[in-house]
Amino acid sequence: MSVLVLPRALDAPVDQLQDIGPKYSKLLAKLGIKTIRDLLLTLPFGWETYVPSQISSLVPGTQASVIATVVSIKPVVTPRRRMRLVEATVADDSGAEMRVVWFHSPYILKHLREGDRVAFAGVVDKSQFRGRPGMVNPQHERLGGAGETAPQKVGGMTPKYHLVEGLTSRKIAGWVELVLPLAGHLEDLLPPEVRERHRLLDVADAVRLGHKPASLEDFAAARKRMTFADLFELQAAFAMMRASIAAEPATPIPFRQDVGDAFKAGLGFELTGAQRLATRDAFRDMQQSVPMNRLLNGDVGSGKTAVAAACAAMTHAAGMQTVVMAPTEILARQHLRKFRTYLEGAFPDLKVELLVSSQSTAERRRVRTSAASGHCALVVGTHALIEDEVEFFDLGLAVVDEQHRFGTRQRELLRAKGRGRPHFLAMTATPIPRTLALAMYGEMTLSVIDEMPLGRVPVETEVIDPDHRDRAYDLVRKEVVAGHQAFVICPLIEESETVVARSATAEFERLRKDVFPEPMRMGLIHGRLKDKEVVMQRFAGGEIDVLVATAVVEVGVDVPNATVMMIEGADRFGLAQLHQFRGRVGRGSARSRCVLLADDPTDKSLARLELVARTSSGFKLAEEDMRLRGTGELLGSRQHGLTDAAMDALLQPQLLDDVRQEAERIVQADPSLNGQPALRAAVVRRLELTSIS
Repeated sequence: MSVLVLPRALDAPVDQLQDIGPKYSKLLAKLGIKTIRDLLLTLPFGWETYVPSQISSLVPGTQASVIATVVSIKPVVTPRRRMRLVEATVADDSGAEMRVVWFHSPYILKHLREGDRVAFAGVVDKSQFRGRPGMVNPQHERLGGAGETAPQKVGGMTPKYHLVEGLTSRKIAGWVELVLPLAGHLEDLLPPEVRERHRLLDVADAVRLGHKPASLEDFAAARKRMTFADLFELQAAFAMMRASIAAEPATPIPFRQDVGDAFKAGLGFELTGAQRLATRDAFRDMQQSVPMNRLLNGDVGSGKTAVAAACAAMTHAAGMQTVVMAPTEILARQHLRKFRTYLEGAFPDLKVELLVSSQSTAERRRVRTSAASGHCALVVGTHALIEDEVEFFDLGLAVVDEQHRFGTRQRELLRAKGRGRPHFLAMTATPIPRTLALAMYGEMTLSVIDEMPLGRVPVETEVIDPDHRDRAYDLVRKEVVAGHQAFVICPLIEESETVVARSATAEFERLRKDVFPEPMRMGLIHGRLKDKEVVMQRFAGGEIDVLVATAVVEVGVDVPNATVMMIEGADRFGLAQLHQFRGRVGRGSARSRCVLLADDPTDKSLARLELVARTSSGFKLAEEDMRLRGTGELLGSRQHGLTDAAMDALLQPQLLDDVRQEAERIVQADPSLNGQPALRAAVVRRLELTSIS
């Protein structure tokens, strides 16, 4: 079929379109495009402009388009590297000639022949061949004879869509062309008065001009409108969530000074000023009948778990239970150890249990029974906590760690484990700049722990050229001889034909054989490994000297004896992620080092890594990550349902404030959005809020 014509077709899957089968629908799904609505609302992130030119006026390094006739075309094999390519000589109406080359594209010979009139668009090659200009791998469109109308598919303004391997912007633009007539059926979620106040296009015009603008000014106007709408959806959802939370009362948890004193006495260390402030904020919230809904945003090693433990102690003193959900079993087991250390000594009747999917059926049944009967005060676990069989006797506090790794539905399922609505505390070890945190978690109040505990030794960070990798190996050997341990991080699990990067499995074998042979003890851990927890326990117990790992150890690994973090392919990770890796060492009293090695040691790449080396604050690095790579790279724009434009707009506090005020005005006037069906539907689609009624 060529195009669907009914309004309900907006929610039809994209594979109902011409030329989109299972293969392309899967690729589009990776970009968040599953329906025709998604296809329409996913605008290009930019445009290439190809200036129509004569061959004689082409300027090397610029983008241009020419219309020329194919003089000759043939396959070529280069003499030195034996590369196969297609080479053509083309001439425009003035007789000036240009060389065109396509690499790895033998199909070109079937499409183009001598005498064809063709439009070419691409970058003019800086190196001339026999005095002639050229283009490499240009876009092309075969035309009819002389005098035919201008090309329809190449030249002029060409959209740039986000891609995955197997997709091209040209393919996506073709599919958009098929569905663009449906733009007029899109419901506009922005009320007319909001559009008028902020001089915004309606949704149909924004979609048409976003995909097919006549000028960059058209595109800017479309992008402005879609940016506002994206943020408006999210802020409206937050306003509804805040109203929903306030409407469901929680049981107040009174503050008791004797409990606070006992907790602090049992810690064995002094809380920092930032920890004390965050704890007071939480205690104040928990005393209210409106459920606490607070985000605890802290740097690596800043002590967020101690704040959560203090809240759990106060909850227990009120006769209620606490649940703590973590994204991985490694992190859940680490929390189990910490909560037991912080609480069970000071409060002998406070029992902490673990619930994860790897436990035996009998053990999971025992823990579920203990939670349902009220015989345990705190249960730490993973997604196993939100299974239907799990119940709590009287849940007063729900804690989620690494909050951004869970969806809205998962957090709501955890909250639903209480008879009433429990108080809620979310934690994240990814330092998030305040503006971004308020935008992404606008339904929550915010506490920031930006102070490190006393005695925490700063990790020395160094960027090493890949050619001097032996220096890093020498450092690892020296530390192991001294009785310490090391991490070696690799960006991939297995070798890839398309990605030039070190894989954990291949590097583990190479290091064990050639670099760190026995008596050094090696270990390997990655996301597909079944016995991850066994490996981590062996590493934590000192049975492994060097642990080769992927990003699975980014969070939740606490081995005080580890003093070296060596990161291969460091340029492939974001700055904030590198900071997370670095936080896995320096957790003891010994001097610790982080070594960064780049797969692509260009000046730009090395400059990013040097920024990590000279910046110890995770919050400063997060701000730089946003500036250099965009907010979407920091948290994952698709994960949060925001376009790149909207994520970038989060750096504009005034815009965010304007959007929030508009959303709150609408929700205050119509709390359930019954009078705004398009907005209500968009909120439900985006955040999967099944609890809105």
